[in-house]
This record gives sequence, C-alpha cells and structure tokens, in this order.
Amino acid sequence: MKDWAGVGEAYSASYAALCAGTLPAMQRALGAPHGRSLLDVGAGDGKLAAAWADAGWRVQACEPEASMRAVAHRDRPQVDMIDAGLPDLPFPDGAVDVVVANFVLNHVDSPRRSAAELRRVSRGAVVATIWTLSPSWLWVDVAERAGVAPFVGVKLPADEDFERTPDGFARMLRDAGLERPVVTERGWTWNADPNRLWRSVEGGVAGAGALYTALASDERRRFRAAFEAVADERGVDGFLPLEHRAAVAVNLSP
Repeated sequence: MKDWAGVGEAYSASYAALCAGTLPAMQRALGAPHGRSLLDVGAGDGKLAAAWADAGWRVQACEPEASMRAVAHRDRPQVDMIDAGLPDLPFPDGAVDVVVANFVLNHVDSPRRSAAELRRVSRGAVVATIWTLSPSWLWVDVAERAGVAPFVGVKLPADEDFERTPDGFARMLRDAGLERPVVTERGWTWNADPNRLWRSVEGGVAGAGALYTALASDERRRFRAAFEAVADERGVDGFLPLEHRAAVAVNLSP
C-alpha cells in the first residue's frame, strides 16, 4: 500500500498506458454496450473512462485523488468525473448497469468491503482487476543493482489480505458477496518509454516512486544509474519491454 497523493501528472505520463492493457479483456467480457450505463471506480486520469465512452457506454467515473481528477478534467473533459472512492460510494443501490474497478482492489484498505460496495451499486455486472505480476519486479532489480533496499509497502492485516492469484482473487470476491465471479489471467508485454518510466519515479508513482523519494542524494544517483543500465541491457528499439500479468474478474449475476 502507498500514498497516491499528487502523482496524477506522472501517472498519466507513464503507468496509465500500462494499466489500460486490461481494457480489451474487459470489453470482450461485457460485449457491446447496447445503451448500458457504466461506472468506472478509481478512474485515475480518466483514460479508460474515455475509452469506455468512445465505445458507446454511458459513462460516469469517480476518483478520490485530486491530482488524478485534475488531469482527467483537463485532458478528458467529456468524462463525468466526481470526487468519490471506495469503500463508500455516493450512489444508490443498483445505480448503474455495470461497475468497473481496474487495479483498485489491490490498493484499498478493505478489499472485501470495497468489492461488496461495487456489487451494491451495480444492477448487473461487476468487473475488477488486480496485478498477479506487477511493475514492482523491475524496481526490485534496479534497487538491488543500486545497493538499496527495495520498497516494502504496508501490508494489509491477515483478515483483510488475500492471495494475489486468480483463485485467491475469486475467493475474496465470493467472500464479499459476488455470486459467481469468473477470474482469468491475462499477460502482456508493455513497451515502456524509459524516459516516461523514469518520470514516474521522480513523480512519486507507486512503490518505486515512494522508494526514490525517501533516498539520500547519493542513493538517488545510484538508483538512476542502475535504472539506465537496466534500460540499456533490456531495451529494444528505444523501448523497455516489460512483462506483466493481471487477474480479470467478471461477475455477471444480475
């Protein structure tokens, strides 16, 4: 777990493109919109909310972090984005046809309560994703090369945590009251721009950003040098191919 305050610009320039990698799988699971309404919870910079709207959904979005909303309002003014987030959403029961939460339930203090809230406001499907192989694997390598301890986030209490696998995700969702979640795993390679990826670090995004912010100046120089070495070794045509995997859960019960 980490604090996402103030990282909207850096996130939008970097990891927003990675997190959009689950969109094709979610769209296939839900099919054509047919005039249905969709609520994007934890919508970040609004990239996916805009993509849902472009595909024909009637979209509303909510995001609790102010800098994320600021980017969304500036870059995607067509998205109806409000200040709200889990575990308490300001919507009545069954407010929308579909609720989507992309890489949100792995960042909340109470995953089961939050998942139950997604179920409450949807009168149809709930779609949610978590990482099973997150971006952190790259930064562990960089930290080791730099001779600094990798970032270790605050872990959830045992009664709140769950196994970050497709089966573990499905069990947690069933605990939360989702009737028949179907969870599949999707893997893809994100061809990251190293300059944008480094911007995420300097901007404080995710665990790598939190780690870098806490380092002394000499440690920061070593961390930057280690990152550049990794990018040079693994880079292809100016990009850094990075493997990621996500669990995509779909609960279609009415």
